[in-house]
Amino acid sequence: MEIFKEFTFESAHRLPHVPDGHKCGRLHGHSFKVAIHLSGEIDSHTGWIRDFSEIKAIFKPLYERLDHNYLNDIPGLENPTSEVLAKWIWNELKPLLPELSAIRIHETCTSGCIYRGE
Repeated sequence: MEIFKEFTFESAHRLPHVPDGHKCGRLHGHSFKVAIHLSGEIDSHTGWIRDFSEIKAIFKPLYERLDHNYLNDIPGLENPTSEVLAKWIWNELKPLLPELSAIRIHETCTSGCIYRGE
């Protein structure tokens, strides 16, 4: 069974390693959507894998670092592509959420990535 909890945050960034003149090299922002996926067995007593409010509480410190901030200033996000962001969130959350199975990032309505700890 897999569950997920979604969050939205607003952040600015620029991609420092794109070719000169590329639009993503300029400062811009996104309404990022992140989904935290957990996999596991359903607890026979509670009927769930993990309480959604626990996921929210665990993600809150990361959310506060990301929301309304310049991603390039966060250690580990100096080149804040969606792929790098997904892996960074995974590395921050995996020790706290052993059931973590995927991080899904949407930087726009039609573009994003999924990281499964590969």
